[in-house]
Amino acid sequence: MIDKIKKLRSNMAFNITAVIMLLLIAFGTFVCVAGIWKFSSAFDDEYSNTTYHIADTAASLVNGDHIKDYLAGQQEEEYNRTKRIINAYCTRMSVSLVYVIDVDRSDYGRVVSVFNAVDNSVDDSNYTEWERGYERETTNDTYRSAYKDIYEEETPYEIIYRFNPGPGLHQHITMIVPVRNSEGKVAALLCVQRPISELASAIGSFVTYIVVAALILSVIVVQFVARFLRKWVVGPIRKISKEATRFAKENTKGEELGDVSKYEEIYNLSRSIDKMETDMVKYVDNLTLVTAERERIGTELSFAKQIQYSSLPTKFPAFPDRGEFDVYAYMRPAKEVGGDFYNFILVDNDHLAMWIGDVSDKGVPAALFMMAINIMISLRTSMGGTPAQIMAYVNDRVCEHNGENLFVTIWLGILELSTGKLTFVNAGHEDPAVCHKGGEFELYKTRHNIAVGIQPGMVYKDFELQLGKGDKIFIYTDGVPEATDPYDKLFSTDRMTQALNECRDGSPQELLENINKRVKEFVGDRTQFDDLTMLGLELK
Repeated sequence: MIDKIKKLRSNMAFNITAVIMLLLIAFGTFVCVAGIWKFSSAFDDEYSNTTYHIADTAASLVNGDHIKDYLAGQQEEEYNRTKRIINAYCTRMSVSLVYVIDVDRSDYGRVVSVFNAVDNSVDDSNYTEWERGYERETTNDTYRSAYKDIYEEETPYEIIYRFNPGPGLHQHITMIVPVRNSEGKVAALLCVQRPISELASAIGSFVTYIVVAALILSVIVVQFVARFLRKWVVGPIRKISKEATRFAKENTKGEELGDVSKYEEIYNLSRSIDKMETDMVKYVDNLTLVTAERERIGTELSFAKQIQYSSLPTKFPAFPDRGEFDVYAYMRPAKEVGGDFYNFILVDNDHLAMWIGDVSDKGVPAALFMMAINIMISLRTSMGGTPAQIMAYVNDRVCEHNGENLFVTIWLGILELSTGKLTFVNAGHEDPAVCHKGGEFELYKTRHNIAVGIQPGMVYKDFELQLGKGDKIFIYTDGVPEATDPYDKLFSTDRMTQALNECRDGSPQELLENINKRVKEFVGDRTQFDDLTMLGLELK
């Protein structure tokens, strides 16, 4: 039974039909509710209007000039004649009560019965006719307010709905109109009490009609939709699904589906399946060639990686015969090859040049761009000059031959080994971290120049930093602070300086290895999206 239910729930025709049925039910419910509301509102207005006319007509039957006389036992003949007319009128109009009351106008809290006609047969109630002169408290504040508004001419009439009238009584409306004397003033009030069972009965009949009509319409529509879906939608889709399943198992070209449906979407789907089978067969035939090509590309990328690494100093210690400084560098590209680079050379016996850069791209184009700039910086630095002069030269040469509109951020510094004076230029790169002996690593912030390759003719500015024995400097690309964990949080320069200070007494190699370790722990299983390059130097 459970399997049948699961199979039925996975049946497309059943599900579509069920959805349509639910939509029809929702639509029918909406129409029913809206219709009931509109019908009730219109019927209520008409019911109230009719009741008003009944009450107004009854009020015209009472002589407002003799209300006090009636209560005093005078004008008996006229009183009795009027009472008979009101009694007959109550029965003729099918209302429960027609009564005239004189209200105590001091606080409208008491009423005195003048006329009272009762017809309990209308709604099977148990009202008792009030005698003339019968006094009682006003029913509630609603009636008191209504009496006051009519006597004080605030409103021409009042209508009160009683949905909880009390034991033995039924829901009704009470229409209250003024009985006026010959001067046009309100002398008494006439009330007509009419049951609202007619309203409920009419609404019930209307609801029954709407529900039956909606059910009949739903059945007709569902039958039509079910047949339509089976013939023009579900059937063709099943045929397409069957062929797709067969092809997935056999991976061989089958008989073409052709025109399985007159509808464009299903027709296009069948043609797409036919084309997919043809293309997939061709793909399988060419798969061996494609695989071989990928292996060739992989081999070439591996070779390119070796060439890239060979253009950078990777053997450490880099200057084993020079004991006054220690330098170490590390690079981990995001792809097989990357756009980051670093380098350091002895310009002469007393000057060490070092630089680090980040190309605005990844992969092979960035690697080629990086190698060209690295070579250019090496050659120009060997010719002498300040870092700013070197950077201006490199920028102009790059801008001359930059068809791909790439740019590169570079930090270039030249250290005078004998004095510890470090002159450097920053072309849009990250600020270095410096640690003086006995202190901690802190970012050394200066104004950045524009990155290389953006605009020719730029003038770059040199900055100076004095290093002493035991001082360290750490330069890096944005792949370090912008390394991202699985929750999209950045490693940040704060974590970087913290990791540096954990190992501030270590060698440059130990510093970089600790940074690399902390970055890997932070990133976790998140895929590396940017190249990561670092260079550290200690003046001894």
